[in-house]
Amino acid sequence: MTQSNRLTAGRIDRAQVLNFTFDGKRYQGHGGDTLASALLANGVRLMGRSFKYHRPRGVLSAGSEEPNALVELRGGARQEPNTRATTAELFDGLEAKSQNRWPSLAFDAMAINDRFSAFLTAGFYYKTFMWPAAFWEKLYEPMIRRAAGLGSISFEPDPDCYDKGFLHCDLLVIGAGPAGLSAALTAGRAGARVILADEDFLLGGRLNTETISVGEQSGGDWAGTIVAELAQMPNVRVMMRTTVIGAFDHGIYGAVERVSDHLAVPPEGKPRQILWRITSRRALLCAGAIERPIAFSDNDRPGIMLAGALRAYVNRWAVTPARDVVIFGNNDDAHRSAADLLARGVHVAAVVDIRAQAKPIADYELLAGAQVVGTQGRLGIRGVEVRLASGEIRRINCGALGVSGGWNPNVHLTCHKRGRPEWREDIAAFVPGPDGPAGLSVAGAATGLFSTASALSSGSKAAAAALRDLGIRARALPQPATEDAPVSITPFWHVAEGKGRAWLDQQNDVTVKDVKLAHQENFRSVEHLKRYTTLGMATDQGKTSNLGGLAVMAELTGQTIAKTGTTIFRPPYTPVALGVLAGRSRGKDFRPVRKTPSHKWAQEQGAVFVEVGMWLRAQWFPRPGETHWRESVDREVLATRRSVGICDVTTLGKIDVQGGDAAAFLNRIYANGFAKLAVGKVRYGLMLREDGIAMDDGTAARLAEDHFVVTTTTANAVNVYRHMEFARQCLWPDMDVQLISTTESWAQFSVAGPNSRRLLQKVVDPAFDLSNEAFPFMACGEITVCGGLRARLFRISFSGELAYEIAVPTRYGDAMIRRLMAAGEEFDVVAYGTEALGVMRIEKGHAAGNELNGTTTARNLGMAQMVSKTKDSIGSVLSEREGLSEPDTLTLVGLRPVDATQRVLAGAHLMTKGTVANAANDQGYITSAAYSPNLGHSIGLAFLRNGAARKGEVIEAVSPLTGLNVDVEVVSAHFIDPEGERLRA
Repeated sequence: MTQSNRLTAGRIDRAQVLNFTFDGKRYQGHGGDTLASALLANGVRLMGRSFKYHRPRGVLSAGSEEPNALVELRGGARQEPNTRATTAELFDGLEAKSQNRWPSLAFDAMAINDRFSAFLTAGFYYKTFMWPAAFWEKLYEPMIRRAAGLGSISFEPDPDCYDKGFLHCDLLVIGAGPAGLSAALTAGRAGARVILADEDFLLGGRLNTETISVGEQSGGDWAGTIVAELAQMPNVRVMMRTTVIGAFDHGIYGAVERVSDHLAVPPEGKPRQILWRITSRRALLCAGAIERPIAFSDNDRPGIMLAGALRAYVNRWAVTPARDVVIFGNNDDAHRSAADLLARGVHVAAVVDIRAQAKPIADYELLAGAQVVGTQGRLGIRGVEVRLASGEIRRINCGALGVSGGWNPNVHLTCHKRGRPEWREDIAAFVPGPDGPAGLSVAGAATGLFSTASALSSGSKAAAAALRDLGIRARALPQPATEDAPVSITPFWHVAEGKGRAWLDQQNDVTVKDVKLAHQENFRSVEHLKRYTTLGMATDQGKTSNLGGLAVMAELTGQTIAKTGTTIFRPPYTPVALGVLAGRSRGKDFRPVRKTPSHKWAQEQGAVFVEVGMWLRAQWFPRPGETHWRESVDREVLATRRSVGICDVTTLGKIDVQGGDAAAFLNRIYANGFAKLAVGKVRYGLMLREDGIAMDDGTAARLAEDHFVVTTTTANAVNVYRHMEFARQCLWPDMDVQLISTTESWAQFSVAGPNSRRLLQKVVDPAFDLSNEAFPFMACGEITVCGGLRARLFRISFSGELAYEIAVPTRYGDAMIRRLMAAGEEFDVVAYGTEALGVMRIEKGHAAGNELNGTTTARNLGMAQMVSKTKDSIGSVLSEREGLSEPDTLTLVGLRPVDATQRVLAGAHLMTKGTVANAANDQGYITSAAYSPNLGHSIGLAFLRNGAARKGEVIEAVSPLTGLNVDVEVVSAHFIDPEGERLRA
């Protein structure tokens, strides 16, 4: 609450005190703060985790180029992920959370990925997922896309509305820095219809972050004067908080206006955001430039920032990330940052300049000809190691490090119509080329003119020229006196020395070493480099990383950066919410709801429904007097195990596999054998991905020599079908086999419990013998029911009880559930929902979606013996590779609390008793948990290291995030009837 890092002055409203929270902790800021500036003011440097390795990261920049400080804002239905803390405007009551970490930001269990970085180098996904090559489009790419993402969403309907609008103008000015303000003023005074759009909530660009004067005023005050004049002009529309996201055909530009994002709740009748389609006769890009970092060993620690961002925070927001700062650069602008920090009372411990002839411009120690070769600190920088010009290594304590490798003109929008930037040696950066979007011109720093004087002059001249093309008389305005310093820079991209990794793309964890690996493996084209390493493919589109990566590749190939080239950019300029793209096109009609055949009957029984994919399934069936869902679920479980219960399992995937090679085909698809499965029998099957990871489990029933029915989990029904169809068409096109999805064609019901056979005997026609001898466990057959209706019967059990699954054509599903329930009245039959289904499968130790999570192997699941060694199948070879087959790997076990009154919670991690609860001591995690009414206490399934040998051991289930710490005993995963006598009865 003390804002220990807040300085004096700045462009904030200190009279306005704003309360906010970050990861549940309360802080205060002021009007005009961003979330990033307010956190820095309160001494918070750690704000996020990187995507791949989950390394600690702090804020790097002060604008929309920010790659690290991505947060979730608000809560509930208004939860907003992946928002840059540097652009999030602070308001009273703001709730912010860090993301891409578990269980906490300071202790992220997924940081274990960093330990395996040697296996997750550039291109590992291609080497893993690109064979056979034809698998990419149908299997691997969808799988990888499902694994992507940083933040989370609430899955609740967004209570806010979004809108779309259309605007027209003579001149669209993109960016309200010195060039943009000068251009808009020139065009506005000429009488042209002008739109001035800027993404910030305070117009003026870097004029608000500098100490320079414009005429007789400070830069910020001059900007405020011009904005006020423009706001009074009826022919000028000033749009703050508006990002121009893309350039399209015929002078059309897309822009997103954040109307109410700076408020806790949008005003009544106002949209949260508006997507504007702006049709302009001419456009002028005045988007400024973005500072770039220098790569060196461990240059990603929280507290390491761009030097220009440090300058922005002390001047605009009166904030410093630390009281002791070091500056590292290769240009004069780095010294300007040092001078501004000193003027604000921040101690500059040293300025490290790679140029031997560099000169100081203020009272600080200058280490000329030196380089930063390393840093210290874990969750924040504590010091730097500097190699002096003499070769001596010197350690300097500091809480922040400002880095300046030069400035890149913001060329993004000039590339949206396939325009290519051109290299300029004098500023060591790319500038817009001549083939950008028709009607778009560029001014100011965006075209490589970095001084304030040149920005003001070029903006006015470019606006006048654009209007003259339209027949509007306009003259460039006389400009006030201001700074006009030349660019002085020695190109320098990365430090070759150092023990740690040198980071280029901090969001996607791309290092100098990754670029070297791409070069070594001949991925040297800039497009190949981008895709092989993921350089510049994060949400920031490489705004601070692309040029560094290209420079490293240029060094390796012995070419100039100009010849090496650059990738180009595409819309949107910054990430856009899907809500604003949809506008008012939303609601239930946007996505159809799939209902089970028994849905109407379940509604009549008062069932509570849950969305399972696109399906609505009955979750439980409350009865009068039951006030809690657990009462209903416990009753359904006990009644099913005591007598008989019925559950609609239509949502399970069903695939008909027919043809002379059907058995051989399934033999290759499944890890276990199917070639010799007898007609009239069902076999449980495990399906592996190509990389040996478990993809899905299910059953295959052989109804005839050339006819199988495969069932899959509900979640993987489509994926498995696509996988099988891809294998049929592309891997083995010569096999005589045909597939068809029949999920919607058959209504299927599970009938489970000791009286399930007696109930079915009242429904199945008498010609079919259901005795244990005639129809044993894992039998199947085509039958008729209710006097001749064709049906299929499978004796399989997911509950561990004597159980069957009966299927009839879907149009008879409603009648079938009613007939089954009527026939079961004498047995006190119950309908049970997905919750009871889950409880019984956990009691029996069956793996489901929580265990088949895309990271587990047959060995993890205790099914290693199912992977046949006598035949080949998809994934069988790679399932035996190093890393997946260690004897002490995670294996599926059961857990019960030592104290029966305590709960076992899914997601908790497992620790050996007496050890510290951290990632290094992590022994596994709980995948599924439930209260067992049959046992009278909570139970869980878990993956535990060397679990098979640890039965009887008492360990700890912990969740630091929620404060959970429960002693649990390792037991068999089969809590109920471990010998399987019931299901074979």
